[in-house]
Amino acid sequence: MRDRYEIHDPTMFANPGSALRAAGRENPRRFPCPTCKEPDCLTQEDRARGYQCDECAERSEGRPY
Repeated sequence: MRDRYEIHDPTMFANPGSALRAAGRENPRRFPCPTCKEPDCLTQEDRARGYQCDECAERSEGRPY
């Protein structure tokens, strides 16, 4: 069985250009960003990958959000 993330599916991401996963009933956004501490920014999948919110990610890459 193939992991659903092996195939690029644009609906798996929260927003175009974002690495954050789309939230849903089985993957709710309930964890804070580890950088800015904003609540309910990350899903379990995002947290498991060590992600931060899009705004913090953009800022860390030197791009305005």
